[in-house]
Amino acid sequence: MPPVKRVLRAGVPVTALAGLLLTLAGCDAGTDTSASAKPAPRPGRTATSVELPPLHTGFDYQIGGAYPPAADVRIVSRDRSSSPARGLYNICYVNAFQAQPEERGQWPADLLLRDADGKVVVDRDWNEALLDIRTPDKRRRVAARVEKWIDDCADKGFDAVEPDNYDSYTRSRKLLSSEDATAFITLLSRHAHARHLAIGQKNTAELAGVGSRTGLDFAVAEECGEYDECGEYAKAFHDRVVVVEYTDSGLRKARSAFGDRLSIVRRDVKVSTPGSADYVRETR
Repeated sequence: MPPVKRVLRAGVPVTALAGLLLTLAGCDAGTDTSASAKPAPRPGRTATSVELPPLHTGFDYQIGGAYPPAADVRIVSRDRSSSPARGLYNICYVNAFQAQPEERGQWPADLLLRDADGKVVVDRDWNEALLDIRTPDKRRRVAARVEKWIDDCADKGFDAVEPDNYDSYTRSRKLLSSEDATAFITLLSRHAHARHLAIGQKNTAELAGVGSRTGLDFAVAEECGEYDECGEYAKAFHDRVVVVEYTDSGLRKARSAFGDRLSIVRRDVKVSTPGSADYVRETR
C-alpha cells in the first residue's frame, strides 16, 4: 500500500507552527469567537452516553489551527490545544503513538522506542520519536500520559478523540507489531469511553477490520480516495467515516465512489487557516 501522506499537525515542526501562528494573528478569519466558551450540552446527551459522529455531512479538518467553520460544517476536528466549535460535533486530535519534537524531553527515556544500539527510533518525516508500547507495563505507562490529554479533551467539551499514528509500527524497523498497536489503542478506547468520548481510528486501513474488538467507533481517513481505501473504512465502520483528501484527484475519486455516503473534505497539506496563501477547503 502506498504511504499515506500525513499533514502538518499543530505542534510540528516548531518553526512551521510559529509561522502558522503569525498567519493566524494577522487574519480576522482565524479568530473563533466560540473558542473561549465550552459548548452547551448537546440535545439528548446523558452523563453516560457516547455520541457518534453524524453520517454523511459537512466536515472540516482544522488540526493546523482553529477558525470559524463554514455554514455547511457539522463535524470539525481540531488539535487538543484548541477549543471545540460551539454547536458542532467536535473531534479532538491527539498524537498518541509518537512524541512531537518539542515534547520528547517530557517523556521518560525508557518510553522512547530504541533500537539494538540504544538509539531512539524516529519518524524522520516529522522528527518524532516513536513511543515504546512493546510490553503491557509500557503500554500502561504511555497510556497514562495520553489519557491525561484525553481527559483535557473531555473537559473542554469535545465529543470524540482522534489518536494519531496508529500506524507507527510500520515505521518502527519491525520493533513494534500490529498487535502492540491494537493492544495500546484498546486501552485508549476504554478510557475515552469512560470519559464519554467516541474514539476514531486514524488511517491504518489494514487494521480497519479489527475495530470492533479494539473499541474504535469511527474512522478518520486521509487520502483514502487517492489510494482506493475508502471502502475498507466504510465497511468496517458502517459509513461512519470522515475523509480528508489533499489533491483534486483524491477528492474526485472519493466523491465519485462515496460522495453520497461519507463525510468528505479536501484540505491543503498544511491544513492552513483562512488568509494563508496555502489555504484550501473544498467539498465538491
